[in-house]
Amino acid sequence: MDSARVLLLRESLASSGWVERTRDFATSLRRVREPGGLLLVGTPDEEPWHLAAHLDDEARISGLSQLAPTLVRWAPPPQAPPHLAVTLSRLEQAGRGETVFVIAPDAAPESLLERVADARRIGATVLSIDDGDTELGSIAHDRIVVPTSSRDNLVVASNIPDFVDFDTVSHLVSVAAGENVSQLSMRDRVARMLDRMSGPRPRA
Repeated sequence: MDSARVLLLRESLASSGWVERTRDFATSLRRVREPGGLLLVGTPDEEPWHLAAHLDDEARISGLSQLAPTLVRWAPPPQAPPHLAVTLSRLEQAGRGETVFVIAPDAAPESLLERVADARRIGATVLSIDDGDTELGSIAHDRIVVPTSSRDNLVVASNIPDFVDFDTVSHLVSVAAGENVSQLSMRDRVARMLDRMSGPRPRA
């Protein structure tokens, strides 16, 4: 999903409360103090590659280098480059001023919950986008719940359109994370990005 589509999506959700909710959540996300201190981790079956890429983009556009996440992986291959070879042991080193950001479209394993809880006790901030996981919710300082089919019986969000899923919420959060730092409006940011993508115009 490109920035122009995110803009249209936000306009379509203007009356639902979801734009404001993702902006509030992004405020928590921006409290990371130093580059490398945003630890992004998923579940064994779902690594948040797309969100990592979008936060990298927002870090570059907004000038907030601390928004560029450290992707924490369950089982990186031996040949992975250093920035893609960070294992769960990094969570055991998380401390005050750092943020552990959990993306859990399915149940977070006990091994992850234990590491995240330990990081919180040491002083790290814990954020999550999850499907209503009770245990994860009890650890997180701030969270956004996106119901999935496995938890349809949970009343965890209001005014949620059918097309709002994990991918959609991740895009909304990543865009919101960078927008208030820049003095540009969302429309201005989209226009700048499209202008850069089009490249220099040929001379007449």
